[in-house]
Amino acid sequence: MTVLYFDPPFSDDERRSRLFGGDLVVYPATARSMALVAFAREMVERAFAPHPPPLAQRHLGRQAYVDILAGLKPAFTNHPRSTDLVRGILADLGADPAETYFDVPRLRTMTSEYLNAGLTLQFSPHRDTWFSAPMCQVNYWLPVYEVAEDNVMAFHPAYFAAAAPNSSREYDYAEWLAHGRTAAARQVETETRPQPRLVAELPLDPDLRVITPPGGILAFSGAQLHTTVPNTSGRTRFSIDFRVVHRRDVEAGAGARNLDSECTGSTLGDFRRMSDLAPLPPELLVAGAGRARTAGALSAAPAGPAPRVHRPRPSGARS
Repeated sequence: MTVLYFDPPFSDDERRSRLFGGDLVVYPATARSMALVAFAREMVERAFAPHPPPLAQRHLGRQAYVDILAGLKPAFTNHPRSTDLVRGILADLGADPAETYFDVPRLRTMTSEYLNAGLTLQFSPHRDTWFSAPMCQVNYWLPVYEVAEDNVMAFHPAYFAAAAPNSSREYDYAEWLAHGRTAAARQVETETRPQPRLVAELPLDPDLRVITPPGGILAFSGAQLHTTVPNTSGRTRFSIDFRVVHRRDVEAGAGARNLDSECTGSTLGDFRRMSDLAPLPPELLVAGAGRARTAGALSAAPAGPAPRVHRPRPSGARS
C-alpha cells in the first residue's frame, strides 16, 4: 500500500523511512521554494522573451527552442543562487546540514506534442535507481508554473514491491557522463541515446498523479516506478527537481529494497553536503557504489520515531 501524506509533522528520519517504504509526501510551498520558483521564472522568461514560456513552443522552431534550452538549463543548474535556495528548502524541511547531501537542481521542460528527445525527453516508465542512483536517494520535485493531470508524472505504486523487467544492466554511469549527458543538446527530433527502460509490457493502471501549486514540494523515493505523462495540455511543463541522500543511510546501506536495478556505477559522487558543499568521503563513495546492486538486496531503514497512525490524503491527488 502506498500512502500519500500532506504536510506531515515527520522528522527527516521518519520521512526517509516512509519514503523508503513506498509512501509519498507533499509539502506546501515555503518562502524559499517560492524564491526558487521566482528565480527560475526570471531566467526562463528572459530566455524565451517575448513569448510566455509555457506557450513559447508555439512560436519557435524546434532547433531554436533546443538552442535556448542548451544555454538556459546549465545556467540555472550551476547558478549559486539555485544551490543556496535548495539548501534553504532542505533546511525548511528539517534536514540536518551536517549529514544531508544533495545533487544540483535541474530545470525540466516537457513540451506538449512538440519535442521528445534530449533536453525535452519525456521519460518512459523507470526508476531512478536504474540510472545508477543509490537506493537511499530521495527525490524532491516542484512545478514552476501551474500543472495539470495531463502534464505531470504518473506513479505506479503496484511496482514498488514488485520487479519490473528492464534493461538497466546495460547502463553504466561513467559511460553516460562521458558520452550520454553531453549529447543531450544534439538530440532534437529523435532520442538515440540508450537508456534503461521496460523490456516487457506491464499493466500500469491505475496510476497516481500528484498536483501541487507552483512551489509545492513532492518527495518520493528514487526507487518509485514513475512515468512522464504524455503532455497533451497544450502548454510546456516547467519543473525543478533535486536529489538527496543522508550520510547515515549511505554508511548503513539503508534505503528502498532493490528488486530489479542492475546498472553499474554510482551517482553518489555528484552529491554535496548542505553545510559546506563538501563531497561524500571517498570510502563512502566506494562502499555505497558497491551496495545493493543485486536484485532482491535487503533494505535497511534509518532509525526514527514510531510510525503515526493518522494518514491524511491531500486534495489534488488522483489515483
